[in-house]
Amino acid sequence: MSSEDQASTRAWIIHPDLTREERRHAAEYALAEAESLAVALPGLEVVGSEIVRLAKPVPATLLGSGKIEEVKARLDAAEVELVLVDGPVTPVQQRNLEKKWGVKLLDRTGLILEIFSDRARTREGVLQVEMAALSYQRTRLVRAWTHLERQRGGLGFVGGPGETQIEADRRAIDEQLVRLRRQLERVVKTRELHRAARAKVPFPIVALVGYTNAGKSTLFNRLTGASVLAKDMLFATLDPTMRRVELEEGPEIILSDTVGFISDLPTQLVAAFRATLEEVLEADLVLHVRDIAHPETEEQAQDVNDILQDLGLDEEVPVLEIWNKIDLVDPEKRAVLEGRAEREEDTLAISAVTGEGLDRLLALITDRLSGMRFEAELDLGFADGRKRAWLYEQNVVQEEAQTETGQHLRVLWTPVQEARFRRL
Repeated sequence: MSSEDQASTRAWIIHPDLTREERRHAAEYALAEAESLAVALPGLEVVGSEIVRLAKPVPATLLGSGKIEEVKARLDAAEVELVLVDGPVTPVQQRNLEKKWGVKLLDRTGLILEIFSDRARTREGVLQVEMAALSYQRTRLVRAWTHLERQRGGLGFVGGPGETQIEADRRAIDEQLVRLRRQLERVVKTRELHRAARAKVPFPIVALVGYTNAGKSTLFNRLTGASVLAKDMLFATLDPTMRRVELEEGPEIILSDTVGFISDLPTQLVAAFRATLEEVLEADLVLHVRDIAHPETEEQAQDVNDILQDLGLDEEVPVLEIWNKIDLVDPEKRAVLEGRAEREEDTLAISAVTGEGLDRLLALITDRLSGMRFEAELDLGFADGRKRAWLYEQNVVQEEAQTETGQHLRVLWTPVQEARFRRL
């Protein structure tokens, strides 16, 4: 039976707005994003949402007793089965709120994990989501359930205390995490072999990155003629997709579409998806696709830049800002934005849906890539076998001659490859 045939779960969204904390995103936009996240999960029907102003969270229940009763009345009236809290909720807070409201409760991390587990298609994606979910569950193991009571060790009163059920559960999770990590390492090794094979074919890699729902997959489809899922939905694309694209007057390139970023991305997911996002780190050119029509486009861009920095993107890798969805901006503001884009280097206003600006985008990619590769001469000693092997893996060696002290090489490479070589 398809998810459409099943009865949908009635959900209510609460965005706790901590008034004393500085927030990058305004509460109303944060709530709208939480609603989009909920819509992205099949089988949920959002019947209501609200912003709850908080001076500070209550340790045991997150919200104050008066607010809990007030919200309960609304939940009962709307026959809500699931409450989504757009923020972190401790295991104790979760247990207490579920008891008081008589509903199931998910926090932001739990919701994003549910979406990712629903979307993962490749073996690697599935393993990464499982690892992230287990890491999350491990932090939820507190004395929240009756079966988590101390067990006795040994016989009768002579035996000392045995391990708690919590410790047993935690050990089981740790063992499963080790198994998954080993499986993931095997999958990653296979992908590294594919990447090494690609390196022998000297096609520059151009990676699309951006906030989720910025239009990366739509742009990817327009440029490659592919049919990657492109929906007005958060996390429509989860697994990375790569296609070859022939530029009219430039080199053939490999275009890579990656998972969309989001504010407050759970740390478990950042860690789990690091391997997938390594495609970005291998890129010769990064296209940062922005939804320029979104009211918080600047804040979203900051979130993306923060994650790229956390991933360790080389400063040498050039980044082009692609202001997408320019067709959705009103004419007056559009004229201002297009004027700004023309004045700012490495910035372009386009519409992936209408195709506006795509010719200029391809020309800009061609221009950046064609000017990238330059010749250099290197002298390596006999002990520099690893460096020499790396140069051949990158397929940059044009000539090699034996010298008294080692090898003299002439290479044709990009600034990114040179910077990586210097760090070997």
